[in-house]
Amino acid sequence: MSRAEILRNGPLRALLAAEVISTTGSQMTWLALPWFVLSTTGSPAQMTLVMAAELIGLAVAGLPSGQLLQRLGARRTMLLADAARFPLMLLVPVLHWSGHLTYPPLVALAFGLGVFAAPYFTAQRVIVPELLGEDERTVSQANALGQAATRVTMLLGPPIAGVLIGVLDAASVLVIDAATYIVSFLIVAVFVPQRAVVVHGEESRGILAGVRFLFREPLLRVWTPLFVAGDAAWQAFFAAVPVLVVEQFDANPKIAGLLFAGFGAGAVLGNVISFRFLAERTDALKLVALSVPFQAAPLWLLPLDVGAPVLFGAILASGVANGICNPSIHSIFTLRMPTAIRAKAMAAGGTIWGIGTPIGLLLAGPVLSAFGAKPVLVAFASVQSVCMAGVALASLRARAVATPAPEPA
Repeated sequence: MSRAEILRNGPLRALLAAEVISTTGSQMTWLALPWFVLSTTGSPAQMTLVMAAELIGLAVAGLPSGQLLQRLGARRTMLLADAARFPLMLLVPVLHWSGHLTYPPLVALAFGLGVFAAPYFTAQRVIVPELLGEDERTVSQANALGQAATRVTMLLGPPIAGVLIGVLDAASVLVIDAATYIVSFLIVAVFVPQRAVVVHGEESRGILAGVRFLFREPLLRVWTPLFVAGDAAWQAFFAAVPVLVVEQFDANPKIAGLLFAGFGAGAVLGNVISFRFLAERTDALKLVALSVPFQAAPLWLLPLDVGAPVLFGAILASGVANGICNPSIHSIFTLRMPTAIRAKAMAAGGTIWGIGTPIGLLLAGPVLSAFGAKPVLVAFASVQSVCMAGVALASLRARAVATPAPEPA
């Protein structure tokens, strides 16, 4: 399938529009919710616990979401998740304004949002080959478009949230996020067709079938823990940004929004480069191996005493490398999973991710409270450097195995 045919695909365009709207709201919440907790409690530890509760909910629901996805299909699963997250998100500001929001219900609502995010995120990954087929280059290019759409939300969501928090308040931003779930629901319901549910064989039976597959697959069993550790470090970084802004930039929410947006802006540029020039011409494993180290390298600027423009530039550069490599990473992850077991294997990966990534928040919270943002930023750059080096080596090794040496003359 050519680039033009991918761009003209109606269901894919509708899916991209739904993701932009829904994920823009989610990105606004990723700044607004911790800012809301930090401003109402004054506690970085409580802020990180609320952030971790959502990730823990995602982990708890991970394996069951594979069963749900296998039974309903990707489209119906996405609709169910959006319909459930709307009232959960809306309850946070409604209870706050009515004077009934205490800390335990806030943690519980964050947990519930994570529970329904799990099947949605898994369905997002599975639905692309359902719509376009199993060709790796086609899926990589479609993933580049999908991730560009998602990264646009990282570019738009946090700055919009920063402005709206200053103009309105954090609770009002959460209402806007709740509304985006309904809009996303309607777009998918009207414009994305339902595909026939795949008939699953004996190898996909049992809730742990996806876990067993990930441990057997040579590349994915190495990649999975490395990416989980790297993403745990990113969660610690996201928690550190509000604290850093309070410490160095007079608690200006606009700067926090711009720092979040820097990664999104770079990732969009990287996704465009991947879609337009690289995914169609370059072997996916080679592209991953060459680009992931450059995601980690600029992060060593973050702990330094530099101004906001330098911090923005470092995050932007890391985002470019991420945008180049991520479409190929997602395609390799997806297509190495046989269709019959893909839903459960993808859900298993999401569960492992959901279990591992809150560790970054749980470790960062006490450090932020006791020592501030700088130690967390040093640890963030260190973990990212080690993990991305490991991903590059594993990718080159897998490529060498997949490409046998030529026969001697």
